[in-house]
Amino acid sequence: MKKLIVIIAILFMGTFALYVLFDRGMIWFVYPDHNRFPVRGIDVSYHKGAIDWKKVRGENIQFVFLKATEGDDFKDRMFQDNWNNARAQNIAVGAYHFYSLRFPGDVQAKNFIDTTPVASGSLPPVIDLEYGGNSIVRPTRGDFQKELATYITLVREHYGQEPILYVTYEFYRDYLYPEFKNSPLWVRDLFREPTADNVQSWRFWQYKNRGHIDGIDGYVDLNVFRGSSDELEILRKSESLDNP
Repeated sequence: MKKLIVIIAILFMGTFALYVLFDRGMIWFVYPDHNRFPVRGIDVSYHKGAIDWKKVRGENIQFVFLKATEGDDFKDRMFQDNWNNARAQNIAVGAYHFYSLRFPGDVQAKNFIDTTPVASGSLPPVIDLEYGGNSIVRPTRGDFQKELATYITLVREHYGQEPILYVTYEFYRDYLYPEFKNSPLWVRDLFREPTADNVQSWRFWQYKNRGHIDGIDGYVDLNVFRGSSDELEILRKSESLDNP
């Protein structure tokens, strides 16, 4: 009996130690091959405070997605500064909207459009689609897809770019597949490369949420682009419009 208690205690302490190391970003489950995924990037919001973008660029960060808006009226207070300062360092910049399950698509599109400039060389706009931090409202699949389609149409027409969908597997399965299977995706997967048949259209992969980058205090999300630096430049230039 004592031996069993000792074994259970050791297992518990070992599991707890692994959790602490994982939570602090000291160990991880996946490390994307630099030869296959040489183009690295991050995504940030106002939670990161003031960012030294010159130091960030020195970390070989080639792209960043910035939170611009959320829901019907929330605007990230650091968005404009981050947008200007990251672009000044020649980092490829895109903006994302955290899509709320609570509000109509046209209202949310207006919030994003009113906040995010149309700028040459920008990455396509992103729609963040996940359950974490979202409204407890759960619309029907049909109602959700109708509102999302409205949002996509308005944003596509305004920016002249096809929006990228940031997704978790759970949300993608529940609300998006197979109707949106051809949409460009940015997939969150902290355990493996996105290889499932239903996410083959992914362009970006968020593989870590406890990264450390010089110029940013605290943890930061780490991402890779599925392609070369030249292909990232094509994505920026061929799908962007100048300000009217």
